[in-house]
Amino acid sequence: MSEVNQHISQLREDFLKGKLSEEDVDAFPDIQFENWMKNAIESKVLEVQACTLSTISLTNKPTARIIYLREFFKNEFYFYTNYNSKKAKEIEANNNVTLTFFWPELERQIRIEGIVFKAPDEKSDAYFKLRPRDSQIGAWSSPQSKKILNRGVLDELLQITNSVLEGKEIQRPDYWGGYVIHANYYEFWQGRKNRLHDRICYTLENNNWKIERLAP
Repeated sequence: MSEVNQHISQLREDFLKGKLSEEDVDAFPDIQFENWMKNAIESKVLEVQACTLSTISLTNKPTARIIYLREFFKNEFYFYTNYNSKKAKEIEANNNVTLTFFWPELERQIRIEGIVFKAPDEKSDAYFKLRPRDSQIGAWSSPQSKKILNRGVLDELLQITNSVLEGKEIQRPDYWGGYVIHANYYEFWQGRKNRLHDRICYTLENNNWKIERLAP
């Protein structure tokens, strides 16, 4: 066993910062999510909006990447990307997705499963206008997920876009915009001592949320 593997295999840490029970959680998972998100913000969790978006590839393999959650409301979760990207093509073929948040500072994890759709154009337009100008230019410059020869190609595309758009108001590209995930399942995970973690899940059944505990 290598020194690194030996080190990893010996890592042990008990989770002692909290607990979670059926009596503690809100009856509605979106409210429970908002409560935990507020706790994470107040606790100054780094990159609190960062989460893993998991999709199914065109060859039926799981694939995942870190994205930023930009808005949530009543079991709807918004993120933005290039509609020509790898994840966008996967979503087009299979719109079942999962979001995973992990906040080690609070020893908490949240998994959210749901169906994802393109956000309305007006929603995407409004968000794009809020982006820094450099990020707007980046959206026009990068052929996201396509293979390029080297970094110089991207730098050249950025320079060209800067030149074309100099002094102009930048509009949202039609190949860039938002997605909204309609959640139908949540799991709230609170780390506990001896790996006997608390797991409370919400499942949407006949427009009602069923709350259950899962064994760790």
